[in-house]
Amino acid sequence: MMQTNPFDDDKLHEECGIFGIFGNPDAAANTVLGLHALQHRGQEAAGIVAYHAGRFNSHRALGHVAPNFSSEKVVRGLPGDSAIGHVRYSTSGGTVLRNVQPIYADLELGGIALAHNGNLTNARQIRDQLVAQGSIFQSTMDTEVITHLIALSRKATVVDRIIDALKQVEGAYALVALTPKKLIGVRDPWGVRPLVLGNLKGSPILASETCALDILGADYVRDIEPGELIVIDAEGIHSLHPFPAVSRRFCIFEYIYFARPDSMVEGHSVYEARKRIGAELARENGVAADVVIPVPDSGVPAAIGYAAESGIPFELGIIRNHYVGRTFIEPTDQIRHLGVKLKHNANRAYIEGKRVILVDDSIVRGTTSTKIVEMVREAGAREVHMRIASPPTTHSCFYGVDTPERSKLLAATHSVEEMAKFIKADSLAFISIDGLYRAMGRPARDPNKPAFCDACFSGDYPISLTDEIARPQRGPKQLTLLAEYS
Repeated sequence: MMQTNPFDDDKLHEECGIFGIFGNPDAAANTVLGLHALQHRGQEAAGIVAYHAGRFNSHRALGHVAPNFSSEKVVRGLPGDSAIGHVRYSTSGGTVLRNVQPIYADLELGGIALAHNGNLTNARQIRDQLVAQGSIFQSTMDTEVITHLIALSRKATVVDRIIDALKQVEGAYALVALTPKKLIGVRDPWGVRPLVLGNLKGSPILASETCALDILGADYVRDIEPGELIVIDAEGIHSLHPFPAVSRRFCIFEYIYFARPDSMVEGHSVYEARKRIGAELARENGVAADVVIPVPDSGVPAAIGYAAESGIPFELGIIRNHYVGRTFIEPTDQIRHLGVKLKHNANRAYIEGKRVILVDDSIVRGTTSTKIVEMVREAGAREVHMRIASPPTTHSCFYGVDTPERSKLLAATHSVEEMAKFIKADSLAFISIDGLYRAMGRPARDPNKPAFCDACFSGDYPISLTDEIARPQRGPKQLTLLAEYS
């Protein structure tokens, strides 16, 4: 069997998801459920590490959570009342078992397991320094750099060693760590990646999104603050702020696409935010039409907002096949050519003879948009107008989102008019960056102090890109010459 996904390279991929629970007799089982809820954030691999009676137990696997963690045998093999878990979409390092998190290390002060969402922008530089000093790396993940820095720290406690290590790295991160006596969570000082605190009948939980709390019936307590480090142990929950304060720059694409619509992010309903974005899109880029149709599933809330604001009827004119996976046996050219049609089908009765507005969350390479427009035309649409609920994606992300290099981003090399011709739409329009900020409750984007990380739209990178600056041309993401077949 071969791995392929003929429609997946035209989306920005969802970083990773992390989960941790402390003081719960069903820690591993609850972590499995939490990872199920976070599956949308990473679909290449999953892993759990639990602690019990002086021993860490781990199960890591390639693929989705369900086929790898549903058996009673697997859960029984992860005893203990504390556990952390991770779902992965690789942004640094390849998809092989040695790159599946959580990673584990035996240190001078005892064992530690670590799971990371984000990307370190100076990992290559630090790794080169550590290798020169004699460090031996077992994975190609930037995350392993952190464990080496923790091991080399001369601080007296594991918490102080983690702080010491994180003060040496640059980039965006949300981390959960598990030691024999503590569950630790931390966000980078800019707060680019999300992390929330919950409570399940007295058991504290750390998770990337609130939807992971909902599946357990746990209560949302609060978001972990940017630059905050949370230590959970038998004595309670302790909050530290060990890093210098900087301006908050939460990733705005969490609201546009990454987070699940039923999650609350930074105090905002993702679903409501997407509807407001769609309404603002309609105000900025209205066009005469008969029907508003979302590109499922991520375009649905914005299309609802667009339709409500414009007064044009909303219809599910494209039906998604939810049973198409990422694996095909013998992926022939014909299957690749079918691409979008395997995943989407036009609902002809609501398209034929009509002027259609298609609403989607973004355009990356433009290949999927081209196929969608073609499919709607073949279903008999008189006109096809594409409206995008984000500004043009003109720059790559280096903070934990797997994006193509800039030359492969359609908006980086084409004007909006040229993009419309490329996807063969009658018209194409994007929400403006000021309109996006208005939808998020801001009067406009302040170029001197943006409220969000919007580098994929603006090219304004808040955190230094040390490794990228050091390389004139983007090299391979692998940090090693070793290749593996999985």
